[in-house]
This record gives sequence, C-alpha cells and structure tokens, in this order.
Amino acid sequence: MMWAVALILVFLSCGILAWRRRNRNKDEPPPLPGALPLIGHIHLLLGNSSQLWNTAKKVCYSSLNAGGVIISVYIGPRTTYFVTDPEDCLTVTNTCLEKDGFYNFGKPWFGDGLITADVQTWKVHRKLLNPAFNQSILDGFMDVLNEQARRLVKNLEVEVDKGPFDHFAYILLNVLETTCLTVMKVDFSDESLLNCEYVHAAEDMFKYLIERIQKPWLYSDVVFNWSFLKRKQDECLKILHNMSNTVLKKRKTEYLNNKQYKEIEGTTKGAKFRPFMDLLLELAIEKGAFNDRQIREHVDTMLVAGHDTTATVLMYTMLLVGSYPEVQQKIFEELHDVFGDEDRDVTKQDLSQLVYLEAVLKESMRFYPIGPFTIRNLDQDVKIRNCTLSKGRTCYLWFYGVHRHSMWGPDVEAFKPERWLDPKTLPKYLSAFAAFGMGKRSCIGKTYAMMSLKITLAQALAHVFRRYRVSGNHLLMTTKMDVLLKPVSGHHVTIEMRQNNQ
Repeated sequence: MMWAVALILVFLSCGILAWRRRNRNKDEPPPLPGALPLIGHIHLLLGNSSQLWNTAKKVCYSSLNAGGVIISVYIGPRTTYFVTDPEDCLTVTNTCLEKDGFYNFGKPWFGDGLITADVQTWKVHRKLLNPAFNQSILDGFMDVLNEQARRLVKNLEVEVDKGPFDHFAYILLNVLETTCLTVMKVDFSDESLLNCEYVHAAEDMFKYLIERIQKPWLYSDVVFNWSFLKRKQDECLKILHNMSNTVLKKRKTEYLNNKQYKEIEGTTKGAKFRPFMDLLLELAIEKGAFNDRQIREHVDTMLVAGHDTTATVLMYTMLLVGSYPEVQQKIFEELHDVFGDEDRDVTKQDLSQLVYLEAVLKESMRFYPIGPFTIRNLDQDVKIRNCTLSKGRTCYLWFYGVHRHSMWGPDVEAFKPERWLDPKTLPKYLSAFAAFGMGKRSCIGKTYAMMSLKITLAQALAHVFRRYRVSGNHLLMTTKMDVLLKPVSGHHVTIEMRQNNQ
C-alpha cells in the first residue's frame, strides 16, 4: 500500500513539474530556489506570522539584490510572481485591477467593500464614494482631529517617568474614536468596552486571514467551513459586525430624523462637516444606490482602513522619532518656530509650514510600510521590462521591496527624513513611494489619512515633544505580517519630562 502511495506521489510530482515546464513562457521569470517536488515552495509558508514576514523579506532582498528581477514562487501546482521593482509594480497595478482570489477570504468581513470588491463593483462604488473625500469636506474635520489629538496627549500623561510602555495600545483606541467621529459622525469616546472588543477582534481577524493563506488545504471553502479556524473567525465577525451595525442603525435614525426636520422647516442646506457616512445614507435613501448590507460593508472597510493603518503609522513614527534624538530635536525646533509658546490648535495654514514633520511622517511610512504587499490576479499577459507575466496567475506586489529599491539611493536602509526635503534625492518614479498602494486602485482615503496623520502628529508632538522627551529603539523591535505589518515586541517607548524646555 505504501509503495502505491509513494508511486502516485512520484507521478504527481513529475506531472506537475512537466506541466510547469510546458506552460512556462520562454521569457517567464526564474523560479525561487528551494522548490520541492509536488508542494513547490509551500514549506516556506510554515511557521508563525513573524517567521512568515522574515521569509517574505528574504525573498524581497533576493529580488532586489538581483536588480529587481521578478521571481516565480510555486504554491503546489500554482505559479505566483514576486515583484519588487517600482516600474514593474506600477505596470501591473494599472494593467490588472482585479484583486486575487485570496481577497475572497476577507469577504465575510468586508463583503463588496472597496478592498475586496470585484473590478466592476469597485469602479461603480469608487465613483459614488469619491465626493466623500474631497478637500473641502476634509477641512471640516480639523476641529475633531485637534480635539482627539489633545485627548491622546492627555491619556499619555499617566506614563510619564514610569519606564517603557506600549504606546500602540493608547493610539489604537484614540484613532478608532477619531475615525468614528470624522468618517462616521458617531461618538464612541465613552464606549471603552465596545472599542476594546472591536480592536482585539480586528487584530485576531487579520491573524486568521494570514493563517488561512499559510494553509493551502483551507483555500477550499468546503474544507474551511468545517475547520476550527472558521469557528474562531465567526466569533470575531460577530463583534466586528456589531460595531458597524451599531453605527449604521444610530446614524440612519439620525439621518431620517434630520431629513424630516429639514422638510418641516423648509431648509435643505447642510453643515460643512459632512462625513462619509452621510454620503452613504444619502446615496442609499435618496438614490437607492446601496442597501443596508452594502452600507455596512463600506462601514466595515472604512472603520478598519481608517483606524488600524493610521494608528500603526503613528506607532512606528513615534518609535522612530524616539530612536533618533537628532530627528526629535529638529521636530522640536520646527514646532517651536510654528507655534512658539502658544497652546493652540493646528490650523490648515500650520500644516503647510510643518515641512520637516511631514518628511518624518513620509520616511516612517517608507521605512515601515503598513501594507507591505498587495495581490493581483493577472487577467491578461503583462509585458514588463525583462519578461512576460502569464495570464491567469497570481502576482504579489511587495511595497516593502519597492521602498528598499536602489532608486532610493545608497542610504536606502537608513531612516533619513532629510531625503524628502530635496527633490534631487528622491526617486524619479513617484511610484517608488507606495505607502497607500499604487496605480488606479490605490487607497481612496489617502488624502484624509495624510491630513489626519499630520494633524495628530503635529498636535500630539507639539505637546508631547515640547514637554517630554521620548525614547525607544526600533532596532530591538520584532515585527509580523498579519496582513498589515505589525509589531510583536520591542516597540515600547518611554516618556520623561524635558528639563528647562530643552
């Protein structure tokens, strides 16, 4: 019996290898060394999320050290491509807009939200939702963002002179509240239990999505639906959807009551502050563009995209600034030049003057890209610089590799905010900066995210770095790949009082 099984495996391995050779284009990318018969490179997926991230980085550097060459990786009989070159990534993202089938793993959470929707749904919904992120509406968020930044500073005061602490825990909850206030116009500032449950459920959900990617036998919905992982995922979804359903119910009631009031008063003029949620409800109620399920899917998408990514950027930025005293001192000096000794809010005019702070923010996102990769399904052959990528295959676009490309110069591995102050030191291809994705299907909220980050940083740092000195060491940090690039340990910071405002 064992001989028969072994013989079948040998024939299957030979068949897969022959199939690969027969289906390879003559100029197809070279394979990653270390493929095993039958399973290909599946063994590289094994281990925890930190080990998976270390493996991904090694493959990135293998590509970069070979001049940005694309590498083929085999997941069983399935061929996938590993891309790190900025030009090649931009070509793929603008040619093939369809997300890969792996994104279907996230559909129980996001449904047809902008992250997981098919191309046709994405095109329609993106066009409908674009007005929610124009600059005039974003300007209306300034007061809320300033208030929340002050709230964060206040919450951090309890950690002064008490040694290392996890600043990420404070930032996550604060940014979730901010997202609810600005994007959803719902105040969850006092809902500490609901907020904590949501944050933990989101973290677990990302972990489960990566775990499923690591286990090819769970790619089949039939098998996955019988798994213990599915049961754990369902528990998280109850918490996550409870948050979005609560937001939807609360805001829909307010919207209808306000609409009825306006009809009675005979006025239709709305306030300048018009959040994303109001546009969704208007499109749903007035124009029939969305049903309640679709609204909830967009709310789920915006809640996660709005809070988790922003909070992670702030966490990395604060850690990096604490790791480089000379950077912290330059921020301190710029803040003093702009604000002096005034304890006032950040204005739109202030943002344009905080040039070095913006450079620090961008360099943080280059150094630790929160979304280190995206995956596209190739719905056509794609001709790029040195090879052709075959239709029907999966393409991993590694933004971590893009941010480590030689286009950034010989100091690419250094944290150097100054590179953003001189256009001559930046890559000639803007696609080399992919903090919010790249191409036609990049993040819809990138303008909001940058403004939110800059105001929060300016407000928080204006207070924190004028009164306190932050210390940390990012070189001690261990990271993991839970869809987003997240810290595991070594990311804690300390806050101590400045002496004589120095």
